[in-house]
Amino acid sequence: MKNSGSCLCNKVTFTMESPYSRFAICYCSRCRKVTGSAHASNLFANANQIEWLSGADNVTRFEYPEAERFSRTFCKTCGSPVPCLSRDGTKIVIPAGSLDSDPGANPDVKIYSADKAHWYQNLESIPEFDGPPK
Repeated sequence: MKNSGSCLCNKVTFTMESPYSRFAICYCSRCRKVTGSAHASNLFANANQIEWLSGADNVTRFEYPEAERFSRTFCKTCGSPVPCLSRDGTKIVIPAGSLDSDPGANPDVKIYSADKAHWYQNLESIPEFDGPPK
């Protein structure tokens, strides 16, 4: 199954071939910083499963120097996270939110739970809306 994906401004587009080796929710402080949210939602696959359709030259990479494996790639124009090749070029991390279609999988693991933001709990008790609150 192929999934299409893009950045917010649509300058970077790609397709990903499933299956994915892992679908992880990560609560580590680095993932919280780069997403500006409570966690990152990432799919993992082999690098040969991606096909860049447009905008590969519009992708910027940030290497976190103190980390063995932490990198981030994003669109130069809109800043949206896009798939990131591992440093050795064999694996790829796909931000689940960058997919334009259903990946056909659900998260199978939550990692770095000890780093979870203290405010990200008991969410079942707060009001939920299908759109903006009225």
